[in-house]
Amino acid sequence: MNTHHRSTPRLDENDPWVFSTRELARRPGTRRTVQRAVPAPTGDEAIGIVGVLTVPDGTDVGLDLSLESVTEGVYVSGTASAQLVGECSRCLDPVVLDLVEPLGELFAYPESATEETTDEDEVPRLVDEQFDLGQTVRDALVTDLPLAPLCSPDCPGLCAGCGEKWVDLAPDHGHETLDPRWAALQERLPSTD
Repeated sequence: MNTHHRSTPRLDENDPWVFSTRELARRPGTRRTVQRAVPAPTGDEAIGIVGVLTVPDGTDVGLDLSLESVTEGVYVSGTASAQLVGECSRCLDPVVLDLVEPLGELFAYPESATEETTDEDEVPRLVDEQFDLGQTVRDALVTDLPLAPLCSPDCPGLCAGCGEKWVDLAPDHGHETLDPRWAALQERLPSTD
């Protein structure tokens, strides 16, 4: 008999990332669909890779979900869609990335068999017939993000000599580099200008 009872914090039912499963009434096979636009979290909870690509403050994450009652809890499947913005890692131009990622997560009942067979952090739990989808969506959207986003696959980047974009420079653009060992000799020679 399991006498250890895990304490789980209560969820804020006014939080748009929190969903109720009361309508499913713990009847396996019962299903409902939900479509919701949820404001993107900000600060430390922002979705994306800070400084690389993130869902901007004030924008929504679209959720198209199916909630299905199963023996162990509620299985949530569907998609999360968001627009992430950042800058090109080569030329620093803005980058906009539209993502639609699949979701699939079991939220287990607190007293289900999963409590005895899995660690507390392995399977998310329902709390008072509710679940918070925030971390699941964050994980799904961040998994496939490029660590070095590009404005185009063939972006030439910036000139290392002057910092200008290569696409804006003439084809013959270049910078004369003088070997420092010859610098003293050049100072002694007459100018050819």
